[in-house]
Amino acid sequence: MGAYFPVWTQYRVGVHGVDYYELLGVAPDASTSEIRSAYRALAKVMHPDAGGTAGTFRLLREAYETLSDPVRRAEYDREEQDEQDEPSAPVAVRRAPMRIIRDDPAYVPVVADIPVDTIPWWYTVDANVVMSGMIRHEREVVAGAIAGWGLLLLALFVVSPPAPLFIIWLLTLAGSGAALFSAVRRHLNGQPNGAFMAHKVFGRPESGNEHRAQQLTAKVLAKYLTRLPAARIFHGLSEPGSVFVDVDHAVLCGHRLVLIESKMWLPGHYEVDEDGEIWRNDHPFRGGSTRLGDQLETFRELWPDLEIRGALLLYPTRPGEITTEPFDAEIPPLTPDGFIREIGEWLATDPTSVDKKAIAAVLDRVVS
Repeated sequence: MGAYFPVWTQYRVGVHGVDYYELLGVAPDASTSEIRSAYRALAKVMHPDAGGTAGTFRLLREAYETLSDPVRRAEYDREEQDEQDEPSAPVAVRRAPMRIIRDDPAYVPVVADIPVDTIPWWYTVDANVVMSGMIRHEREVVAGAIAGWGLLLLALFVVSPPAPLFIIWLLTLAGSGAALFSAVRRHLNGQPNGAFMAHKVFGRPESGNEHRAQQLTAKVLAKYLTRLPAARIFHGLSEPGSVFVDVDHAVLCGHRLVLIESKMWLPGHYEVDEDGEIWRNDHPFRGGSTRLGDQLETFRELWPDLEIRGALLLYPTRPGEITTEPFDAEIPPLTPDGFIREIGEWLATDPTSVDKKAIAAVLDRVVS
């Protein structure tokens, strides 16, 4: 995902006195796709790496995240209408509604410390397995090559050619075998196989206080999921057509990929109903949103051979506990403890299969 905004700022509509529609250059009735296109075009020139300022880009991102979310957009529009209906309200500046700030912008949760003897899958995998780098369809290539060369060898003895031809046939068989061995070896160890086998983490989480959740998740992933021999961790993925970070993290193990979004939300109990709506303490949660649903659809179309799921990893914005309900949701909100147990067990189903092509595909989307 992109920049993190504390819960209390997400509700301060127009706090900078800027009209979000004007900032993005779209009409008030613009569709979500029009808003997304306008944001991507502006982001290319307003991003700090492109010469823009961090504050301006942060405001652009806030405008996009507000208007691309139906619930937050509706609330923004209501606030705007209320201001227009007030005769005494200033014309040039939209006032922020008075709300209580309930989180602590300086608060940093501690890194999760999960006793490994309480993680069900921990001792079912051998972290010292030496990976061969062979992916599943490559096994078929190797088997076919060996079978073909074996048939040539068998034909040599079945046909039993005269001595001169026998020597020629034998030399040909030896030469073809050497060439076959070399070709298979190049196939299995093709570039950039060495990097795939030597590294488990690619990219890095975004820096700055607004990305504290991503930094915490990076530590959790490195601390626990590197236990899986085939696991590869990626930080900062872009969607097709984008050059900025759209997905906070991803973990690939074999043919299973999890996309992760990290959030800092108020302490409380979170769950998801059958319609995918997030609830906090038995009330619909309006303090934040997620774009993982759209991203899951995008990446499932991009990589149909991978089994992809999402996870929303939550941290508290102030001292207090976050709990989540066990459920089979498309995008479950999880604590670090719950994530390592549930998602880790899902990835540990096939802990030693390395798919180099899948790694290359995911690595190609890393922008951080």
